[in-house]
Amino acid sequence: MALNHLNLTVPDVARTRAFFETYFGFRCVVDRGRDALAVLADESGFILSLNNFDQADKVEYPGAFHIGFMQESRERVDELYQRLKSDGFDMEPPREFHGAWTFYFRAPGGFLVEVLHQHRRDGGR
Repeated sequence: MALNHLNLTVPDVARTRAFFETYFGFRCVVDRGRDALAVLADESGFILSLNNFDQADKVEYPGAFHIGFMQESRERVDELYQRLKSDGFDMEPPREFHGAWTFYFRAPGGFLVEVLHQHRRDGGR
């Protein structure tokens, strides 16, 4: 079994779409309506859909809700951190946590994103 897709409701579909395209290599495969829906795909075929069907100005996600992006190396985590930081994202530097080299930050749309390199198979448990 494989995770097929994730749907996120975000207040600004275009801005969140640009974020995923710029930093995580997603490409848009469907764009419908003015700021209503964007369907993105990554190189593995995973689908991420972004919507604002209710035209919400703000979306609240539960505090611990987040999405994680595994990187192939600790250096790649550091590179992405530096790129995001230089583009104005506010976040703590990468650190060792749960068997990974990781950092978290708020993405456009208000949800939490984790970028990590998992170097322990047991996840630090």
